[in-house]
Amino acid sequence: MASKAVTVTLGNMAESAQAHITLGRFSTMSEVVREGLRALERQEAMLDALYKAKLEEALADTRPPVPLAEGLARVRARIAQSHEE
Repeated sequence: MASKAVTVTLGNMAESAQAHITLGRFSTMSEVVREGLRALERQEAMLDALYKAKLEEALADTRPPVPLAEGLARVRARIAQSHEE
Protein backbone atom coordinates (compact mmCIF):
# COMPACT_ATOMS: atom_id res chain seq x y z
CA MET A 1 0.00 0.00 0.00
CA ALA A 2 1.40 3.38 -0.98
CA SER A 3 2.01 5.97 1.71
CA LYS A 4 0.31 9.32 1.44
CA ALA A 5 1.61 12.34 3.30
CA VAL A 6 -1.03 13.95 5.50
CA THR A 7 -0.80 17.08 7.61
CA VAL A 8 -2.42 16.76 11.02
CA THR A 9 -2.93 19.52 13.58
CA LEU A 10 -2.87 17.94 17.03
CA GLY A 11 -3.43 21.10 19.03
CA ASN A 12 -2.95 20.48 22.75
CA MET A 13 -2.45 16.74 22.06
CA ALA A 14 0.90 17.40 20.33
CA GLU A 15 2.69 17.62 23.66
CA SER A 16 1.33 14.25 24.76
CA ALA A 17 2.25 12.68 21.41
CA GLN A 18 5.77 14.10 21.65
CA ALA A 19 6.12 12.67 25.17
CA HIS A 20 5.53 9.17 23.77
CA ILE A 21 8.40 9.75 21.33
CA THR A 22 10.67 11.21 24.01
CA LEU A 23 10.01 8.22 26.27
CA GLY A 24 10.96 5.90 23.42
CA ARG A 25 7.60 4.25 22.98
CA PHE A 26 7.47 5.45 19.39
CA SER A 27 10.16 6.64 16.99
CA THR A 28 8.14 9.14 14.97
CA MET A 29 4.99 11.22 15.14
CA SER A 30 3.62 9.09 12.30
CA GLU A 31 3.90 5.99 14.48
CA VAL A 32 2.01 7.76 17.27
CA VAL A 33 -0.80 8.79 14.92
CA ARG A 34 -1.01 5.32 13.33
CA GLU A 35 -1.28 3.71 16.77
CA GLY A 36 -4.01 6.18 17.67
CA LEU A 37 -5.94 5.19 14.56
CA ARG A 38 -5.48 1.49 15.37
CA ALA A 39 -6.82 2.14 18.88
CA LEU A 40 -9.83 3.94 17.40
CA GLU A 41 -10.49 1.00 15.08
CA ARG A 42 -10.32 -1.44 18.04
CA GLN A 43 -12.71 0.73 20.04
CA GLU A 44 -15.17 0.96 17.15
CA ALA A 45 -15.02 -2.82 16.62
CA MET A 46 -15.76 -3.41 20.32
CA LEU A 47 -18.68 -0.98 20.21
CA ASP A 48 -20.03 -2.63 17.05
CA ALA A 49 -19.87 -6.02 18.77
CA LEU A 50 -21.59 -4.63 21.86
CA TYR A 51 -24.36 -3.02 19.80
CA LYS A 52 -24.86 -6.25 17.87
CA ALA A 53 -25.05 -8.30 21.07
CA LYS A 54 -27.50 -5.87 22.67
CA LEU A 55 -29.66 -5.87 19.53
CA GLU A 56 -29.70 -9.67 19.41
CA GLU A 57 -30.58 -9.75 23.12
CA ALA A 58 -33.44 -7.32 22.60
CA LEU A 59 -34.78 -9.21 19.58
CA ALA A 60 -34.67 -12.48 21.53
CA ASP A 61 -36.54 -10.98 24.50
CA THR A 62 -39.95 -12.65 24.75
CA ARG A 63 -41.44 -10.23 27.26
CA PRO A 64 -44.38 -8.19 25.98
CA PRO A 65 -43.56 -4.67 24.82
CA VAL A 66 -44.09 -1.75 27.21
CA PRO A 67 -46.03 1.25 25.87
CA LEU A 68 -43.85 4.33 25.52
CA ALA A 69 -45.80 6.39 28.07
CA GLU A 70 -45.47 3.62 30.66
CA GLY A 71 -41.76 3.22 29.99
CA LEU A 72 -41.16 6.94 30.34
CA ALA A 73 -43.16 7.00 33.59
CA ARG A 74 -40.97 4.18 34.97
CA VAL A 75 -37.78 6.03 34.02
CA ARG A 76 -39.02 9.28 35.56
CA ALA A 77 -39.96 7.44 38.76
CA ARG A 78 -36.49 5.90 39.01
CA ILE A 79 -34.87 9.28 38.43
CA ALA A 80 -37.05 10.87 41.12
CA GLN A 81 -36.24 8.02 43.50
CA SER A 82 -32.49 8.39 42.91
CA HIS A 83 -32.71 12.11 43.74
CA GLU A 84 -34.42 11.30 47.04
CA GLU A 85 -31.63 8.93 48.16
